[in-house]
Amino acid sequence: MKELRRKDRSITEEEAIRLLSTLEYGVLSMISEESTPYGVPLNYCVIDHCLYFHCATEGQKIDSLKHNKIASFCAVGNTEVLPDQFDTKYESVIVSGEVEEAFDTVKQIALEGLLQKYSPEFLDTGMEYIKAAQNKTRVFKMTIDTITGKARRS
Repeated sequence: MKELRRKDRSITEEEAIRLLSTLEYGVLSMISEESTPYGVPLNYCVIDHCLYFHCATEGQKIDSLKHNKIASFCAVGNTEVLPDQFDTKYESVIVSGEVEEAFDTVKQIALEGLLQKYSPEFLDTGMEYIKAAQNKTRVFKMTIDTITGKARRS
């Protein structure tokens, strides 16, 4: 885990992974083909210390990842502005690593992981949806190389 400036707000790597697994969405940041920053919000799941996300079969995200496979992902949760203290309660995690496309069994596991996370009460219908959309979606895997987590909870 990288060292943080505000060590008093640091959370452990295990807590950061647990938090990352439960947050709803985050922002994937990449470098575009034109060497400009490109960030896109997306939903995701975490399986075996890797972050997975799905997308259409083409687009700027895919073009950017072809240009440079290294990316950063940031997720924030449980925020509350504290106006009288000029501060905010929050929990956040930032990960970085190399992104590669997932195929076959790994792709299926990731899609099922997304289904479990976002639609657990619709598993049967979701499995049919995955089967029908299999060729209309791509799945990517970020192997987490670095992770940092911070929180201000009180």
